[in-house]
Amino acid sequence: MNELIIRLSIFLIMLTSMCIWEVLKPKRDLRFNRKKRWPTNFVLMTINSLFIVVFIPFSTASIAFITNQNQWGFFNMISISHLGSILLSIILLDFIIYIQHFIFHKIPILWRLHQIHHIDQDMDVTTGARFHPIEILISFLLKCVFVILLGVPVLAILLFEIILNGLAMFNHSNIQIPKAIDKVLRIFVVTPDMHRVHHSVISEEYNTNFGFNLSLWDYIFGNYLAQPSNGHQMMDIGLNKYQNTQKIGLAKLLIVPFIKVKT
Repeated sequence: MNELIIRLSIFLIMLTSMCIWEVLKPKRDLRFNRKKRWPTNFVLMTINSLFIVVFIPFSTASIAFITNQNQWGFFNMISISHLGSILLSIILLDFIIYIQHFIFHKIPILWRLHQIHHIDQDMDVTTGARFHPIEILISFLLKCVFVILLGVPVLAILLFEIILNGLAMFNHSNIQIPKAIDKVLRIFVVTPDMHRVHHSVISEEYNTNFGFNLSLWDYIFGNYLAQPSNGHQMMDIGLNKYQNTQKIGLAKLLIVPFIKVKT
């Protein structure tokens, strides 16, 4: 319960802050009115949360607690400080999520799930939580597996989940950041301008910048692209095969992975 309260409180603070920032200092003019997009994104977000609660009677933190009580996992087999295991756990979990994201773009059946995230024709703070429930479930179970294999401390997985959710909202936000500050920030973390490239309709662009938290993985694996070819103001966001489609409601979003759409 304490974990839930902490995560929910930080989520609401981050969500509110980004929403205010988007209104006061937006990067782009939105293509669609928020009243048309936000209900779908927020309901999908709620469904995902309930989906995990209903089908999975445990959290990643509870798995970490059991793992460490039984001294399972890599960090419980080596001599390492508690602080060291926390820092390394956060870095390694971020790498695992990066690889997961990359794989979801490369394997067709997984891409069909992940495209729900990319169909959104605008990009703002709500896009950061717009995923298909099955993708959320796969990601959750994958984290649980690596929590056990690594022996991730409870505090580490709690911090990682908070950072992941917070930075996902930040780097999907439609906010204006001065170029000089963005240039420095993206050396360390994924910024909104950096991640917006990943939401371009151009395949050579949406197959770059896979990072959610740390930007270093894209630099290391050669997946970094600094700017979209058409610039941030003129670039088209979404997927080409859905650009001319009428507004896609929640019900259709949930079945999109299982139907064939003409390109």
